[in-house]
Amino acid sequence: MEEVKKKYDIGVIIGRFQVHELHDAHKGMIEEVLSRHEKVILFLGVSPTLSTKRNPLDFLSRKVMFEEEYGNRISVILPLYDKKSDYVWSKQVDTKIREVFPLGSVVLYGSRDSFIPHYKGEFDVIELVPSSLVSATEIRESVSKRVERKKEFRAGVIYACYNTFDLVHPVVDVAIMNDDETMVLLGRKKDETEFRFIGGFVDVTDESLEQTVRREVYEETGLEIDNIQYIASIKVNDWRYRLDKERSVMTSFFKAKKIFGGGSEQAKDDIAEVKWFDINKINGTQIVSEHLKLLNILKNLLKTQKLNNS
Repeated sequence: MEEVKKKYDIGVIIGRFQVHELHDAHKGMIEEVLSRHEKVILFLGVSPTLSTKRNPLDFLSRKVMFEEEYGNRISVILPLYDKKSDYVWSKQVDTKIREVFPLGSVVLYGSRDSFIPHYKGEFDVIELVPSSLVSATEIRESVSKRVERKKEFRAGVIYACYNTFDLVHPVVDVAIMNDDETMVLLGRKKDETEFRFIGGFVDVTDESLEQTVRREVYEETGLEIDNIQYIASIKVNDWRYRLDKERSVMTSFFKAKKIFGGGSEQAKDDIAEVKWFDINKINGTQIVSEHLKLLNILKNLLKTQKLNNS
């Protein structure tokens, strides 16, 4: 830790501490701050997201962890909310400090890769150097691979599931058409008898829904497509989430055309069979129930286009 020559009345620790238990390096830094100041504020960073790999623990869970370890030795433990602007975030820090302790000199403590480069406030800052290098990310990754044979572990999993935002899973579906848009290519999954539009979940690495469409089509059929056009979006009655009311699937429906010379269609990935269907002859018994609305939307669109062009 950097040597402190100036004496400060109030020590402020800022960190996320997104771990299941405090590491010895954490404890060493915190004990050093407690030994220097009678008044200590601990700010725990709070993300606007819930239950992510970077921020798995909410504020209360971490607050309890510190109270169990230090009792009332820390004067106050407060949430510190992430902000888009460093200046707005820094103003929040300074305001909260003065709300707790209106008077007295203040110094902020942070570890490596911490808030220090982002702080634009009025108080002095000192970087804490741990006795040993500790990576909260590595700790979380290690914890994520273990299943504890304890009821507290199971209770924690339940708590995490109940204390997160409702989730909508974005997917894409695409009607792959021939040149005159009289035929559509559908796929059949291995455990199904009916066919469905080609598609899948949006990946976090996808830059656009159109990229998702191209990727899914290539992965499931081996085809390259062009002239991708957005049609509509609807909520899908996905059987996997019918009993999970906090989860749903929303699809963005597209149509596209197979590129001439862009390969021959073949079933790939989780698709067992691909087949061309006459759009005017396909009926509801040939397609999975969750895609019937999409089929009707496509038929109505093509009918309208035909009327407009006649």
